[in-house]
Amino acid sequence: MSSDAPPSGGGRVAAAWKGEGMFKIVRRETDWGGRKLVLETGRLARQADGAVLASLGETVVLATAVAARTVKPGQNFFPLTVNYQEKAFAAGKIPGGFFKREGRPSEKETLTSRLIDRPIRPLFPDGFRNETQVIVTVLAHDGENDPDILAMVAASAALTISGVPFLGPIAAARVGYVGGEFVLNPSIEQTRKSDLDLVVAGTRDAVMMVESEAKELTEETMLGAVVFGHRQFQPVIDLIIDLAQAAAKEPWPLESADHAELDAALRRDLEADLQAAYAEPVKQARHEKVAAVRARALELFVGEDASRTQLVADRFEALEAAVVRGQILDRGVRIDGRDVRTVRPIEAAVGVLPRVHGSALFTRGETQALCVATLGTGQDEQVIDALEGDLREHYLLHYNFPPYSVGETGRMGTPGRREVGHGKLAWRATRPLLPSKDAFPYTIRVVSEITESNGSSSMATVCGTSLALMDAGVPLPRPVAGIAMGLIKEGDRFAVLSDILGDEDHLGDMDFKVAGTEEGVTSLQMDIKIAGITPEIMEIALKQAREGRIHILGAMAKALGIPRPEMRETVPRVTTIQIPTDKIGAVIGGGGKTIREITERTGTKIDIQDDGTVKIASTDAMAAQRAVDWIRGLTASPEVGTIYEGRVARIVDFGAFVNILGNIDGLCHISEISNERVGKVSDVLKEGSSVKVKVLAIDDRGKIKLSMRAVDQVTGEPLEVQPRPPRPPREGEGDRGERREGGFRRRRGGE
Repeated sequence: MSSDAPPSGGGRVAAAWKGEGMFKIVRRETDWGGRKLVLETGRLARQADGAVLASLGETVVLATAVAARTVKPGQNFFPLTVNYQEKAFAAGKIPGGFFKREGRPSEKETLTSRLIDRPIRPLFPDGFRNETQVIVTVLAHDGENDPDILAMVAASAALTISGVPFLGPIAAARVGYVGGEFVLNPSIEQTRKSDLDLVVAGTRDAVMMVESEAKELTEETMLGAVVFGHRQFQPVIDLIIDLAQAAAKEPWPLESADHAELDAALRRDLEADLQAAYAEPVKQARHEKVAAVRARALELFVGEDASRTQLVADRFEALEAAVVRGQILDRGVRIDGRDVRTVRPIEAAVGVLPRVHGSALFTRGETQALCVATLGTGQDEQVIDALEGDLREHYLLHYNFPPYSVGETGRMGTPGRREVGHGKLAWRATRPLLPSKDAFPYTIRVVSEITESNGSSSMATVCGTSLALMDAGVPLPRPVAGIAMGLIKEGDRFAVLSDILGDEDHLGDMDFKVAGTEEGVTSLQMDIKIAGITPEIMEIALKQAREGRIHILGAMAKALGIPRPEMRETVPRVTTIQIPTDKIGAVIGGGGKTIREITERTGTKIDIQDDGTVKIASTDAMAAQRAVDWIRGLTASPEVGTIYEGRVARIVDFGAFVNILGNIDGLCHISEISNERVGKVSDVLKEGSSVKVKVLAIDDRGKIKLSMRAVDQVTGEPLEVQPRPPRPPREGEGDRGERREGGFRRRRGGE
């Protein structure tokens, strides 16, 4: 696997990487799924504890890892920060906006930061509390290989060679499902055609993290995808180990203190009280009782030595975990008295808010989500400035978690990483059931307000979103529900828990969320707090999750089982028509003048796409029809024999030019204005007057001959054209146009 080849590319780009000079470069490469994966260290960011330049195809990322040498006083948690950042230059782009530089993290950057964080966080040893930061920067993007998988691999490699205590390495892979076959690291184009987009990460022996979106696949297929991905990234783990053997720094010394004596004293004096506190089924009352036992622990074992406060608090939390976990493993009884399979009571209601397009209130135990759906037009789509190009998203799901939902105070501000991540999970779970944009031409936004939380609020959001969409009349083929599973594992003993509480999530070993319909899985997310789980445990969790999901779907059906057949009056009706692409300019008009006039005079919203698709939205059906007629008039082609309403655009001596269809002029000759003879056109017509005309002919050059006398100007009905009477002779002319001079007749043009 050793190589001195450049990380990617060829020619001039490759030449820039040749020659080590002052650098001590270590490079390893392997073929991974038909693409060359290269890991290099020693050239960039040499002052970081660990730095790895990684490339897959022509996508290149730089990952760095740095940890503080000392722990801040009073530090009671592991302060790990992961920052993934995409540079616009990586795709040959200049950022938009006024400042023309990268700004706050995009949703993609936030989600990828979480994707890296989740599998590496459990692999730092207990008690390690040095501030640690991992930064991954995308330096080049080839438009084919998504940088997120490469970023996870590079971050793992940087930590592995840094010397920081890290029980890795991990690797990751993306798995697609195309034509009934699993695909390793599908290209961006392949992912669009895939029935599955699954990311799996783990160590050599176990899976640590799964994130996925699926089109109602079976549990067996989902498990097969996880196993396939885990098997396929084993060569990457070998590559990282190979790199570390050549370039890793000396491992940091890690002290492991013995707290057996304190643990025994806490158990002796407080275990019974703690068991009694955790027997309280109501969350707030339980927390108050546990807090009282914790205060007693600090009083008994800290005394006047304030330096022991953090130690006693940590060991008390370990006792909490032992009490809760032991009760479940030994007796199968959970904190609130349920067995491991029972789902908490569910109450669902729809149409809970007036005026809004769709709403639902979903309550499961002490977790509650108020979900509101809004239907908009194409103008409401979100434009996303991504490395692979500008994208337009017509389905938006925003999740909010105010502090009152857990009975606390807190700062209100922009959504944090957790809110972005939970909202995206619910978005992935519900998106596969949405109708196509062509079949349902609306921009859809759902907002989930978490009003109570004790358990999985993201899965409550999935259920509430499904109900709100159906309440709004969005034609979902089936409702979607979600459930959060937990795991308690001690040695060979384990218990899988359905519908976990917040405390079970905090004190347990796994957060395993499964969403889907009666037909199959639409989303799966798993996070492990131990050194991974086996396929056997995952299979049990998937089967048990399906049981819970079907139960929840049954409870939801009592509120609303199928989408409403009609949308509310407050929802704008969208009418879609198609116009020739060469007529788009006629509808828009110079500087947008025409389309502004249409929207202002009809009160509609109009969206015109490059392929000639026009969407007219309005809550007033008559206004929408007026806009449709207007646009059809602007884009229609005149037909011989058809009668049109027109406007006199210009008057000339020999007739009048009449504008029909909004953008086409034809000539109505003076002889076709009336059955009566017209001496002077301006005596009959005025510019700007409305007239009704019939198309008599269109010549090869596109010139249009019109007639007013062939149409009843009042009713618009066609008239039978009468022969024109002969022109009376002018003064000095005879019957046959002869001129008399001196009593003699002379014909014009000769004698």
